[in-house]
Amino acid sequence: MRVTKKSLALTFGVATMMAVAACAPSTGGGEDTTSESSEGSTTEGAEEPAGDPIDVALITSTTGPLAAYGETFIDGFEAGLDHATDGTGEVNGSEIVVEFIDDGGDTDRAVAQARDVIGQGYTILTGTASSGIALSLAEQAEQNKVLYVSGPAAADAVTGINDYTFRSGRQSMQDVATAGSFIDVEGQQVLVFAQDNAFGQGNLAAVDGLLGAAGAEVTSVMVPEDVTEFTPFAAQVLDAAPEMVFVAWAGATSGAMWQALDQQGVLDDITVVTGLGDTSTYNAYGAASDKIDFLNHYFPGAADNEINAAMIEHVEANGGTPDLFTPDGFTAAQMIVHAIEEAGGADDVDAMIAALEGWSFDGPKGSYTIRESDHALIQPMYQAKLVSDGSGGWVPELVGEVAGEDVAPPEAG
Repeated sequence: MRVTKKSLALTFGVATMMAVAACAPSTGGGEDTTSESSEGSTTEGAEEPAGDPIDVALITSTTGPLAAYGETFIDGFEAGLDHATDGTGEVNGSEIVVEFIDDGGDTDRAVAQARDVIGQGYTILTGTASSGIALSLAEQAEQNKVLYVSGPAAADAVTGINDYTFRSGRQSMQDVATAGSFIDVEGQQVLVFAQDNAFGQGNLAAVDGLLGAAGAEVTSVMVPEDVTEFTPFAAQVLDAAPEMVFVAWAGATSGAMWQALDQQGVLDDITVVTGLGDTSTYNAYGAASDKIDFLNHYFPGAADNEINAAMIEHVEANGGTPDLFTPDGFTAAQMIVHAIEEAGGADDVDAMIAALEGWSFDGPKGSYTIRESDHALIQPMYQAKLVSDGSGGWVPELVGEVAGEDVAPPEAG
């Protein structure tokens, strides 16, 4: 496998963040067109690949606010490509040449990068941690009739957007459905506690649309963004006496919000569910840590199978740390290799699409299925809790696995 890295040293704000990571409390230019090439490991005397190289463009953030997510996606992709090709970096005798491109979290730049590589003849794109960028890359894929496998971006709109777009991670509705697995929601009150902004309103709409359809009575306490004293809002939650509270929160006030819910006894008397983010968030909940029920997409101890073990081993051997979105990169590589194998190359995009539609396979989280009708990726999700690590920190512990079919999103379109 040969990789090319294109560095674009820019930092931009990103409007769309991943819901599962954003629920955690906060803990804390010009273009450089220089390209660096590195050769994959080779065995002395090994034969050169017989077929023409196949180019894949991986566009994601390695700088900017989502850089950590982009790096873990790349780590997973490299592990997945190694696994899916039995360490050769080749498919059907053709070398896979991956160009890693930093989008810096900027949609316009990512679109320009996609157009550039498509103009060079690339027919396979993957990546991005930003939902806004993913939606724009999906448009480019349809306009130019190339295959696009989205990464960690959670926007539900990516599913079913067009025939050319697939996803390698979960989507927001799978998060919400997993939250609903903590109680029998039928006939029960589920209260959404969120900021009164686009992010919070979007989560309220998702809970209403999904859990409401399952029989829950969905209510909400929406908090203005400029509020810094949360005790009155925590009191509103207690007065409402819901069976479950779904918390969707982002930004610097998260710590104070969790403290208020804890001090007012909300966490003692009510099932409170939120998303468990990446490793950097584990120690951010303070005294509330062991009182919260967490829905989870992935953490290294969640899955117990040979593929997950192989992924972790590969990532750690190369100096990385498996994290929330590592399996998204791994499955993206699996999907791309399968599409190329079945299509006999990367020239016939329609054949690659047909190869992926309805495909079931084993990955880091267990069993996956690409739903033929809208390309949703059906996969297990997890219930987790945080437990003391014995030295003042917190680590996740698996509570249960939720079967993929039980949290499958409604069919798009």
